[in-house]
Amino acid sequence: MASRFQAFLNSPVGPKTTHFWGPVANWGFVAAGLADMNKPPEMISGNMTSAMCVYSALFMRFAWMVQPRNYLLLACHASNETVQLYQLSRWARGQGYLSPQKEEELEEKPSQ
Repeated sequence: MASRFQAFLNSPVGPKTTHFWGPVANWGFVAAGLADMNKPPEMISGNMTSAMCVYSALFMRFAWMVQPRNYLLLACHASNETVQLYQLSRWARGQGYLSPQKEEELEEKPSQ
């Protein structure tokens, strides 16, 4: 057990590296997004939420391409992308961009 912990401690993505502490710090974005779910959609910034979506998408790719792969960073930004896309949909609905379409009556009159 101690050797496993020692191996993790000294690994290229262990707690002695930025590959570990960067994702740990970025979980704050996810926590903030989750906390904002209770706020009214009028308080959401569409520009900032869009920027956060692009940011997380770019860093998901980075986490996948960097060697060694940084799965902690990938999970963090995948979670943030999910939260931010939900917030963006709340903002769009609040602005009227995603309002439900009015259903038209498609009843055909019987031909005689």
